[in-house]
Amino acid sequence: MFRFLERAENTARLIEAGFRIALTRSTDADAEWKSVIITSAVQQAYEAKHNTYDSAKVIDFLIRDADNASSVYSVIKSARDNARLVRTAMTTEVWAAVNETWMLFAELLKQPIRETDLPEVLATIRQQSALVRGALNGTMLRKDTYHFCQIGTHIERADNTARIIDVKYFSLLPASSFVGGRLDNVQWETLLRSVSAHRSFRWAFEEDFTAPAIASFLILDRRMPRSLSFCMTEIVTNLDYLAENYGERLACHDLADALKTRLDNRDIASIFDEGLHEFLSSIIHDTAALGLQIEKDYRFIN
Repeated sequence: MFRFLERAENTARLIEAGFRIALTRSTDADAEWKSVIITSAVQQAYEAKHNTYDSAKVIDFLIRDADNASSVYSVIKSARDNARLVRTAMTTEVWAAVNETWMLFAELLKQPIRETDLPEVLATIRQQSALVRGALNGTMLRKDTYHFCQIGTHIERADNTARIIDVKYFSLLPASSFVGGRLDNVQWETLLRSVSAHRSFRWAFEEDFTAPAIASFLILDRRMPRSLSFCMTEIVTNLDYLAENYGERLACHDLADALKTRLDNRDIASIFDEGLHEFLSSIIHDTAALGLQIEKDYRFIN
């Protein structure tokens, strides 16, 4: 349920980033919208229905299309369906927040979204996601249900952050010679905004608006709640609580520990030496494998 809710917010942030960058790249807007589809990992499904990457089609596919299992409409419906199945395991406040979110978007997304209304719709998606998280953190007993919610949130968030960095990082550089130098602030601010990190980065690094600083912040900085390091730490912490609650460690605990170890005591230079794309691709692959192993170990699937 919480992976679905996190995915809805991540999709909204990704669309907002694509929308902003497309406005600054009027000569190649379709390429930016294609990168949004690629980042969302739905390229094959999109191309089965559409042969161009214009903004209206991409936005509708990612937000409203019921045939797209990862659209905002689809994942919020799935989250609500899951919530209904386990309603007695949640507080009244969490159930009400999830149900309200579904009813709101079932009505809001009946018609195609006009470009002028897009910012408001995306803001509403983010606000509803925050509402559910607030209900969870403010009312849920800290037992296995809560820990699974946190694990699902941070697995989904880590995957999204890695995908955004991987697809956007070099596409935003004007030329390879700019690696390590000062960058086009407008485009990089857009990337930071897509993971809710713009103001936090300004606080942490002030004027150091360079590629290594931004990559380090989004990958290694444990203060930033959408960084890979923060997400992996949260996953390990909550899995440790489960191990203590159930009195046993399973294969997923070792996988999570190994992923966290890859991010501990690293600097961005060593990741660049390894190859940023190769590093992020392996993180995406290993995060997906961890999610599947948790499902198997705790019998979410047969």
